[in-house]
Amino acid sequence: MTGRERILTALDGGTPDRPARALGFSRVRLREIAPPDEYREDLVDVQFVSFGEPEADAKLRALVRKYPYDTRLGTPEQAANYHTWRYHPETVRQRNPLAAAQSLRELEEFAFPEPAPVAHEELATQVAEIHALGLAAGGSLPHLGGELFEPAWRLRGLENLLLDMLERPEWADLLLDRLQALACAKAEALARAGADVLSLGDDVGMPGGMLFGPELWREFFRPRMAAIIASARAHAPDMRVLYHSDGWIAPIIGDLIDIGVNAINPVQPEHMDAAAIRRRHGTRITLWGTVGHQNTLAHATPDEIRAEVRRRLSELGSEALVIAPAYDIWPDVPWANLRAFIEATEG
Repeated sequence: MTGRERILTALDGGTPDRPARALGFSRVRLREIAPPDEYREDLVDVQFVSFGEPEADAKLRALVRKYPYDTRLGTPEQAANYHTWRYHPETVRQRNPLAAAQSLRELEEFAFPEPAPVAHEELATQVAEIHALGLAAGGSLPHLGGELFEPAWRLRGLENLLLDMLERPEWADLLLDRLQALACAKAEALARAGADVLSLGDDVGMPGGMLFGPELWREFFRPRMAAIIASARAHAPDMRVLYHSDGWIAPIIGDLIDIGVNAINPVQPEHMDAAAIRRRHGTRITLWGTVGHQNTLAHATPDEIRAEVRRRLSELGSEALVIAPAYDIWPDVPWANLRAFIEATEG
């Protein structure tokens, strides 16, 4: 099988010839991670396209990339994206640009960043290049941390957004509708370009529970996520959908299946019991991730990494599984550990 065939087989609930593997749920710069003498295109079975960005944003990202990572802000690219949205978590007064809004008009008139023109031909060329390597082509939407919940609370403030949902639902609806429209346009662009996997997400889970009740998720987020998926599948009916949320989201897995999600990520082992999910939902939902607690990749030994991957495969099999680290690949993750992860999936 090719990498693309493995990913698609796994996302359809099947069993590939070896476990399908990835290093995350969005773009990972493998050439910057692997030593030149060990780099291969098939280190993973899926690569993600890039939407590109306006020239000013590109210059800002190049400027911040030379600075060390800040765990409060994420990667330099994330920090540049925050600046573009006028979201400044490091500055109390500028932390949430819509926190002090006093009217619906202020929510309506807040200027979202001007998106870069999406050149269908450019995205399609990236997809074709990935397919030519035998890999699946995925796409994550340009966003502020997520598609709906995360950008809404980063703009409005978490407490404000939760109160909006309970006491001023028209405020929440207005902001979320604007974010949905932006996501639909980008999802359609990926579908028209021929991408295989649409990666969506919002961190609505936390250790031991959800950030708000599943009833509120069903009211405000389920129909909007369904609309984003539908907008993509109107142009690519076979497009598979991956949904990302950190933490515990067990109550909404059935909802995600119902709206057409094929896989969930990252299934963090300290918060989500992958075997229990498999027993309850079978192969109706593919598990994408499952490997590693928060510090495993950075601080475990290569032998410990291999042992964990093998335990996961023994527990889950390779049916309806894309095995991947459950946490982002930060600069402190040794290449020896990533190599051990890859080797363990090859038998």
